[in-house]
Amino acid sequence: MRLQVKHVTRYRYEHPIAHLVQQLRLYPPDMPTQKTLSWHVDVPGHTHTPHYTDAFGNRVDMASHREPVSEIAITVEGEVETLNTAGVVGETRDTAPEPVYLRLTPLTKPNAAIRKLSGLATSEDALAGCHDLMHAIRDKVAYVTGVTEVHTAAADAMAAGHGVCQDHAHIFIAAARLAGLPARYVSGYLLLEDEQDSEAHHAWAEVKLPALGWVGFDVSNGICPTDHYIRLTSGLDSRSAAPIRGIRAGGNDENMSVEVAVTSAGAQAQQQ
Repeated sequence: MRLQVKHVTRYRYEHPIAHLVQQLRLYPPDMPTQKTLSWHVDVPGHTHTPHYTDAFGNRVDMASHREPVSEIAITVEGEVETLNTAGVVGETRDTAPEPVYLRLTPLTKPNAAIRKLSGLATSEDALAGCHDLMHAIRDKVAYVTGVTEVHTAAADAMAAGHGVCQDHAHIFIAAARLAGLPARYVSGYLLLEDEQDSEAHHAWAEVKLPALGWVGFDVSNGICPTDHYIRLTSGLDSRSAAPIRGIRAGGNDENMSVEVAVTSAGAQAQQQ
């Protein structure tokens, strides 16, 4: 399937900022499940430096603004060809060793309820156990927007019994790591049904399983990723996999808005 993406992130500041430096992880990697056909990132007024690849295989571009600005718009447009592999990604280009993906972070520290769930992933059939874990989390943590924040930890979302895709992924990762399975957080795009609006970013988890390599699990939708998904970044949690991270001087209050449109190239052709 060919998916087209338009993604605009706008930052507005109460007063002009004096200086801003941002890490941009906005280029989808080529891998067995997807191939980038075209992709462009536009950051007006920034100073560009050569990009590098981090330990998780993400391309990182640095953008800095040295002139005072009150508003910044980062625009991403492109087309990606995707393949449905039932969630199986296999081996990827990250250089981080497996033990790194067993490390608990502040956002993936478990509580007693998550520790109990982790038992589902310790079965002899690890793949079946991860499917059971995915559905158990979906049953216990309802998908509700606006009740958690970007820095909500897995234990807090689990205790509250509601959250969004980011929280579902953090809970799954925490339980999988407790079960001894390397796990990571994935951020990307998802083609939804015609009547649904695109999410700012979708998130899911991946676990490394014997013989299969990395396999994705989307708790919020109760499925393994299909060709409706575009992978953008990965990391230990939502913080290390954030598509945009930055530091700034001045500006006081920051207001951020995100607009994302994901469409099927085939559907667009039929409409024309």
